[in-house]
Amino acid sequence: MSGASFHQRSGKGTMTDDPQILPVVKEELVLTKEQRLAGRVRVSTRTEAVDQMLSVDLTETQVEVVRVPVDRRIQTVPEVVTKDGVTIVPVVEERLVVTRELYLLEEVHIRHVEQRRTQEVPVTTRHQTVHVQRVPVEPGASASNSVAKDQDDDS
Repeated sequence: MSGASFHQRSGKGTMTDDPQILPVVKEELVLTKEQRLAGRVRVSTRTEAVDQMLSVDLTETQVEVVRVPVDRRIQTVPEVVTKDGVTIVPVVEERLVVTRELYLLEEVHIRHVEQRRTQEVPVTTRHQTVHVQRVPVEPGASASNSVAKDQDDDS
């Protein structure tokens, strides 16, 4: 509508009598917003303990002791040694003969035997549940207090 003309008389806009001229009208909209409380929410949590069975791998070591008679004459006391997982502890005694001689009476062989097994053991686990509840708005309540939180911890 580039050819339209608008005439002003005594401060008011009017149209001319020309039927080909259309008035141009413009509306302006001003948008404002205000914050208001629409509702509240109450959130509560609860911890529950659950007893259950849990599988656990256990290792148990048993010791086998075998006495091996030797009864052999020796010059010095042998040391404790470990060979192929077997600990050998010498047991000695002195014997009175015309001369004193040292004899190895026996060796104590100690073997470590490891056994693995799975066993059920009782354990307690905890988990939380959440309950959300809408709370109606009280007339005249402000928007700054829009969330209320209650927490019940049963632990």
